[in-house]
Amino acid sequence: MLKVGIILGSTREGRVSPQVGEWVKKIGDSRGDATYEIIDIADFKLPLLGEAGGNTSGVGEWSSKVKSCDGFVFIVSEYNHSISGALKNALDYLRDEWNNKAAGIVSYGSVGGARAAEHLRGICGELLIADVRVHPALSLFTDFENGTIFKPKEVQAQSVNDMLDQVIAWSSALKTIRQ
Repeated sequence: MLKVGIILGSTREGRVSPQVGEWVKKIGDSRGDATYEIIDIADFKLPLLGEAGGNTSGVGEWSSKVKSCDGFVFIVSEYNHSISGALKNALDYLRDEWNNKAAGIVSYGSVGGARAAEHLRGICGELLIADVRVHPALSLFTDFENGTIFKPKEVQAQSVNDMLDQVIAWSSALKTIRQ
């Protein structure tokens, strides 16, 4: 069975990515087509890449975790029209571990996080991650109460299922390349 990592792309205090990640995991688990696991980049305590004297003890664990996955769903919040610095740093720490795997993107922000998702697509291309077309975009105004309590509109669940259909198909196909 395929393993899909749901990567929480924010580390800031008060973040809502854990709520969104749990929701995506619940939808994924109900499908029975893969093993879905939430991966919180905050747990790895990665220093800034290239920073002198940084504690790199979590880098090996981070590498192993990413390598163990066949595909990903990135939970992405929009920061100044892009992804968070923490997610960019986590992506940059690895190279081969990402190669020839598929990913979906679930974004959120004032315009659904669309600009962050588009920025992430460019990064995925460089890392040889095949990002899928379907992109659930959650609005801070309609899918969150007071911007902090996640209450997605019902239609969003179908969008996640459509995205996961593509992630599973592409992850299965790309697994043959990695073997």
